[in-house]
Amino acid sequence: MSRRLIRAAVGGLSALVVVLVVVLVTVSAAAPDAPAGSVVLSPHGAAPLIYAGAGDRAQLNGLWRFKADRDDVGLARGYPKGTFGGALVHIPFVPDATRISGSRGVTAFRGMVGWYRTEIKVPSDGLYAVRFESINHKAQVFVDGKLVRRHTGEYLPFEVRAPLKAGVPHALVVRADWRGPYAMKRDGWHRLWFNFGGINRGVTIRRVGASELVHPVMQTRLSGGAAQVFINVHVRNNGEARVVPVHGTLTRGDRSIPLEFPAEPIAKNETQVLATSARVDNPELWSPTAPNLWDLELEVPGEATYRARVGLREVRADGSRLLLNGRPIRLRGASIHEDVFGRGDALLPSDQDRLVAQLQAIDANATRTQHPLDEGLLERLDAAGIMIWQGVGPTDAPGAWTSRGAQRVRTAKERVRTTYRQAQLHPSIITWNLANEVAGDGHPGGQIPYLDEMAAELKRVDPSRPVALDIWGAHPPHHSSRIYRNIDMVGWTNYIGWYESTHAKAGTLRTEIRTRLSAIRKVFPHKIIAVTEFGAEANGRNPTTSPGGYAFQSHLLDLHLSTYAAIPNLAGALVWNLRDFAVTPTFYGGSIKSQVPNIKLVRGINQKGLFDLRDKAKPAVRVVSGRFAAQAAADAR
Repeated sequence: MSRRLIRAAVGGLSALVVVLVVVLVTVSAAAPDAPAGSVVLSPHGAAPLIYAGAGDRAQLNGLWRFKADRDDVGLARGYPKGTFGGALVHIPFVPDATRISGSRGVTAFRGMVGWYRTEIKVPSDGLYAVRFESINHKAQVFVDGKLVRRHTGEYLPFEVRAPLKAGVPHALVVRADWRGPYAMKRDGWHRLWFNFGGINRGVTIRRVGASELVHPVMQTRLSGGAAQVFINVHVRNNGEARVVPVHGTLTRGDRSIPLEFPAEPIAKNETQVLATSARVDNPELWSPTAPNLWDLELEVPGEATYRARVGLREVRADGSRLLLNGRPIRLRGASIHEDVFGRGDALLPSDQDRLVAQLQAIDANATRTQHPLDEGLLERLDAAGIMIWQGVGPTDAPGAWTSRGAQRVRTAKERVRTTYRQAQLHPSIITWNLANEVAGDGHPGGQIPYLDEMAAELKRVDPSRPVALDIWGAHPPHHSSRIYRNIDMVGWTNYIGWYESTHAKAGTLRTEIRTRLSAIRKVFPHKIIAVTEFGAEANGRNPTTSPGGYAFQSHLLDLHLSTYAAIPNLAGALVWNLRDFAVTPTFYGGSIKSQVPNIKLVRGINQKGLFDLRDKAKPAVRVVSGRFAAQAAADAR
């Protein structure tokens, strides 16, 4: 598919939000001393920003009130009832998103408490579910002054349920607490980026019917020119014991494949997993060069619907080769963070479009992320044909493991399961990555059993994807061990030429890279190996050919990519990072300062991006896009 067609497909997702009719959400802003804004639901209007999910959701993306509570006095002052003023904001909203450096950045990074409120009016009495895609870090949700849900951890969606009366204004209030990033780290919630807080992803509402369809799972197996598709869905019966009829279709253009689920009795307030399969002859498969998507629609007539766009594709580990639809494929691209200057990680659809466009600008067919991505961004990556090395577990500093103790390990495992349930349908996700930069054989204090057990569980519940982990290049394993026995893909983070051997000549660097990769291949002769981090910081404050300069970054990336291109059985390379991003305000380059004492960096910003914090392309973009275009051409031959 051409870049023009890919951009049209991505843009089509935004346009679809305008034309699909599901539920209208309007907000009338209240005066500062009024209880809240007013959200009115009616049977006509625009679809949610995220396409996949229950078909009758409404987006709560209108005006809300936000009030900072730096002294944490809101509970005592009755804020749960909505009795507070504040600024009018659109959700998602991260406060202090421009305060990322200096003393103000230090204060913002430490976090605070913030309150959000709005009012909802519904057209009919009933039980309603409000879904939050993400809140950082601890959330309390109140409806009409009553606490209905607590939740901990960002980038993990959750729902609250409450009975609502028709025509009555109901106060929806959220208390978000993102204080203490170092305490979060000790509890296994470490992050290698800035501590942006609050409601940082979208919010939707739906009426809960007599039944619900949740967590559909799809696998594709190719055989004899056809695709055998296997689909499971959780069916919840909210009524008396009965058979809940579930039907579905897979549709693309004028092709429609019926999906018939078995008629199984389901007890009252119980959930049953129903399964079906279908054969698709002459399937139009999903791949980076042809990201064909099908419409999956599931229905309990008159009660519940679920929809998503899916891709028929088969990803397999064949020894040291990564196979997509039966053919070897190499990854080329750059890692991403959801970080936009001025909005933090509260990305708008236009921000997500820009991320995808920047990946396309370097001719990427893949990306990597250390945290679960927003569903709207995943849908854009599906449409653009960009594969994802998806981080799902705890994110730690290189060689570290903070999820120690039984409770923290249980939390780590549930984070993986939540992300799997949320994102499994996306064809762009080609691997679940369980850990960041594991050192050697891993930490015995919880990391080893976590990796071993969760890798085995993912392979069992989702055979449609290999399982991966990243190893720390400075401390790689010297032999295979328990933590790698259920791992299919190994990502190597390699900072030779930056943190290591910074001043070495090109020939020396090439030899070091080949020698290290050869040693890793000996440890893992039958596993897929990719380089998942490499790069150098760059800005205009340093001489261009010196470390920290634009030419230095370009030359080092060119050296790495040209070296990797000549190494057999290497499954690809992912630059760190696509864009500069905010980190702890005390960060000042890390160990590069010991190698280059006079380097001039921007405190609190990781400047290894190909694009800077304001989306300006660095000279390295041209170098990387040229190398990736050459690789794409070679792979096509």
